[in-house]
Amino acid sequence: MKNAVEFLRERECIDAVTSEELAEHVDKPVSVYIGFDPTADSLHLGHLVGVVTLCHFIKRGHTAYFILGGATAKVGDPSGKKTERPLLSQDTIETNARAITEQLKKCLEGEDQSRARFLNNASWWDSFSFLSVLRDIGKHFRMGPMLGKDSVRTRLQSEEGLSFTEFSYQVLQGYDFHHLAKEEGVSLQMGGSDQWGNITAGIELHRKLTGKSLFGLTYPLLTKSDGTKFGKTEEGTVWLDASKTSPFHFYQYLVRVADEDVLCLLKRLTFLPIQEIKELEIEMLGGSMEPFKAQKILAKEVTQFVHGKKGMEVALKVTQLLSPGSKTELDGELLKEVKNYIPVQTFARHAVVGFSYVDLSVKAGLYKSKGETQRAIKAKGAYLNNNRVDESSYLISDLDIIDHRYLLLGAGKKKKLLIELEE
Repeated sequence: MKNAVEFLRERECIDAVTSEELAEHVDKPVSVYIGFDPTADSLHLGHLVGVVTLCHFIKRGHTAYFILGGATAKVGDPSGKKTERPLLSQDTIETNARAITEQLKKCLEGEDQSRARFLNNASWWDSFSFLSVLRDIGKHFRMGPMLGKDSVRTRLQSEEGLSFTEFSYQVLQGYDFHHLAKEEGVSLQMGGSDQWGNITAGIELHRKLTGKSLFGLTYPLLTKSDGTKFGKTEEGTVWLDASKTSPFHFYQYLVRVADEDVLCLLKRLTFLPIQEIKELEIEMLGGSMEPFKAQKILAKEVTQFVHGKKGMEVALKVTQLLSPGSKTELDGELLKEVKNYIPVQTFARHAVVGFSYVDLSVKAGLYKSKGETQRAIKAKGAYLNNNRVDESSYLISDLDIIDHRYLLLGAGKKKKLLIELEE
């Protein structure tokens, strides 16, 4: 088995390393970390590169540290930001950190849990006073290198400028690396390419304080071939939290990825063997690949990693159900998910059971009139629970109610409407 660095290079997952000795360093088990600031109550698609990268290290016998930035989130990382982040309350940060920790643990359900560690940097920063930070840590940072960081230079040249609070962020993250090296034996920090300055700040601080070397590795940010960020839609961010971006919408975002981007995402966001990805590339370039084959593989693999097998199956079932002419077997859980994507009408049970399909369809707004409904039935285009309705006199019974609550009406192969009974 190739070591972690060689493996990541083959998958084009490395942007830069601080030393070429890193490849040899990871030939033996090491401890590695990535930080996640809880500035929201969910990670988004862009964070997934880091999570997957840590999992690659776990699979190769290393120990992965997932560091929640309970302290650094109070300051806000200026990297890649045009304006200063709004300050969050302590309660909000703690709530966000708990939610993100649960997300990360869910992604790791298929991994060796004994090789995953979860820490919050507030556990060591909360004991520091402002003066002790200036005296014991700040004196080791020189203004020249700090001002030379890309994120700092960019913001200093902007109209808004850069606050001292944000400017100090690299001091906090730099000390995090030193603390983790000293207390946990961590020797490698990883992050997106925009984290290079923060990572090297920690390496330099540790060298000054101990005389010992540490390593850094950055991976490319998740961007499309046109340079824009992945994980952004007209509706907003693609979150990992199912309550913010449903498994169906998550799956749909990935299945619509452009051909020129899908191979890159397969390398960076999945655990598919590189040989399988190369075979897909040959098939794609040769013009013999069926439409969206690679995208469907990507969407299935990543959705299952984030939302589990059950979430992936729901996403596939909803996709199939909403496809024209679907014959998907229905159940209450599936229809509960579907109601987020199609029109829903709510009725009391006594207003549904015993009524004709024709009357109910008009009352629910599926058809404009009884005549239109009857013509649809004659044309074999009226559906109840994915089954064709053949008689205008058909009456709705308790047996038609799915999970004691739902009915799915259909007009033709595309138009669907869900009826939900009041509890």
